[in-house]
Amino acid sequence: MQSSEWYQQLIRPSWSPPSWLFGPVWTFLYILIAVSFFKVFQLTFQKRISFIIALPFIFNLIFNFAFTPLQFGLRNNFLAAIDILLVLGTLLWAMIAIYPHQKWIAFIQIPYLLWVSFATILQLTITYLNR
Repeated sequence: MQSSEWYQQLIRPSWSPPSWLFGPVWTFLYILIAVSFFKVFQLTFQKRISFIIALPFIFNLIFNFAFTPLQFGLRNNFLAAIDILLVLGTLLWAMIAIYPHQKWIAFIQIPYLLWVSFATILQLTITYLNR
């Protein structure tokens, strides 16, 4: 069974967005992530901010990229739910860490934060409904 077919067979809440929406949303968000995270890593390599400020951005990328293999590769809602909580937590940590140094980088994360907050609630709901 294809991953998309598997996902379509899951019990999802009525407020779950259509599958076609995820691609455009993530494309937009990945552009924001690429711009802002590049700047964080550039500032780190230039020693204008410490590595500890870049650390939550690194963790966030790892957890973000782990979600799809966990959810659609392993088809494991529970691990995906834990992972999305880690994405949300590291994103908040990153925004708080960078704010005193580069406020615009924190602000550019707001669409990402809103989507990940929604995605967290969605994933937790799907996990609960399909336990």
